[in-house]
Amino acid sequence: MRHLMNPMDFSVEELEKLFDLAADIEKDPEKYAHKCTGKKLATCFYEPSTRTRLSFESAMLNLGGSVIGFSDAGSSSASKGESVSDTIRVISCFADICAMRHPKEGAPMVAASHSSIPVINAGDGGHQHPTQTLTDLLTIRSLKGRLCDFTIGICGDLKFGRTVHSLVNALSRYSGIKFVFISPEELRIPGYLREKLWENALTFEEVIRLEDVMSKLDLLYMTRVQRERFFNEEDYVRLKDFYILNKAKMALAKEDCLVLHPLPRVNEISVEVDSDPRAVYFKQVQYGVYVRMALILTLLELV
Repeated sequence: MRHLMNPMDFSVEELEKLFDLAADIEKDPEKYAHKCTGKKLATCFYEPSTRTRLSFESAMLNLGGSVIGFSDAGSSSASKGESVSDTIRVISCFADICAMRHPKEGAPMVAASHSSIPVINAGDGGHQHPTQTLTDLLTIRSLKGRLCDFTIGICGDLKFGRTVHSLVNALSRYSGIKFVFISPEELRIPGYLREKLWENALTFEEVIRLEDVMSKLDLLYMTRVQRERFFNEEDYVRLKDFYILNKAKMALAKEDCLVLHPLPRVNEISVEVDSDPRAVYFKQVQYGVYVRMALILTLLELV
């Protein structure tokens, strides 16, 4: 039995198999419509979520399985003081696999260490969000045809954004990747990530103005400034509108530069960009269902 806590839990070769499976699911969903008949997924979400929770639930239902769980800590026994380790022991009696989101870094890891079923980290605080990273990688591979030899700009909240941390870690294993980190000084990538990039001799630059680098990007990964990660409202208000991607900025980009976003967006991408064929963030959501279907099948050893 294995869990998924971090995108690095799977080797590059294992990821390729996972993405091949996801691509086959996309091509022939009927082939997989009953693979999880009789299986249950528990979605244990201690923090609000729309896309991730519903994506997991859609994935399991598409596979013929069923879903149980809770959508916030207040509707679980956590509100009575139950520990994560006790909760997962209980959930293990009801379900075959669990997807857990928690505001505290490391909570899904604690759950995995006490679980008798596979546990998937569906986001833990500002730490990791591995299934979003799998979604991002599948989207890039499907639409660009490769996971190597490109320049990716990552823009917005690079300090607290768990999707950013997971994606940088995952892409650092592929050749020919150049990172351009675009953020205000206060939201730059954490020191540990910068050191890891240095250690691996990876090419990166840090800039403040998006306009200065748009023309060199093959991919632009936009993120929102996350109110829930700030310690005070004043800092959030000051930084929340620092970047807004609009048609004028898109006019500076390459014709084949794809724009991704883990969503939800607030106002960092203007709705006028939605009609641009290079804007693929809603396609990204659909790829998230395929890759979570592939992951469930893989962890349950049904393929």
